[in-house]
Amino acid sequence: MPTPPPAHYRRALETYVDAKDNTRAERIAEAFAPDAVLTISLATSNIAFPARTVGTDAIAKTLVTDFGAQYTQCRTYYVCDSLAVRGDTIDALPWLVIMREQASGALRVGHGVYRWNFDATPAVTGFHIHIARMDVVPDEDGTLLDALQDGLSYPWLAPAELHAHFTSLARSTPALAFVEAFKHPAVASAGI
Repeated sequence: MPTPPPAHYRRALETYVDAKDNTRAERIAEAFAPDAVLTISLATSNIAFPARTVGTDAIAKTLVTDFGAQYTQCRTYYVCDSLAVRGDTIDALPWLVIMREQASGALRVGHGVYRWNFDATPAVTGFHIHIARMDVVPDEDGTLLDALQDGLSYPWLAPAELHAHFTSLARSTPALAFVEAFKHPAVASAGI
């Protein structure tokens, strides 16, 4: 069977972001195979997820329903200039998330890398999320969240755009100086 065009993979990734960021659990089944496997590795203690989840219902519960109960105003960005598909895999795709913690109103900024595996249709059969960093910053009125999200291309964000936006904000807004650590895409480390 011929390899599906890159647009099919982009659609699957965009469907996932729409499901997660907009709390639309029913959309997970549009992108994922029924028996898909989600694995998560963490290099931070500022967020928690189960290490392994199997099946679209369980994935939707973990990444959409449970996640959406804790976080709001979420925007997940794919930080890349182009989507590189090799065989049935998108490996080490950098991501950035900017969101608000509902309980405390805190701003959360995180990044890491995704690894996607697809079948021939292409539906997602394996999805690994590595969370390299997650910062939690007080932001009671949401001003910092708005400043970070405003003007960023969504969900596809070029690394140069991320760098320019976060560098400018870190220099002009003292409360956002911490975003210097996020101005470059995350990179995969050994074993991810």
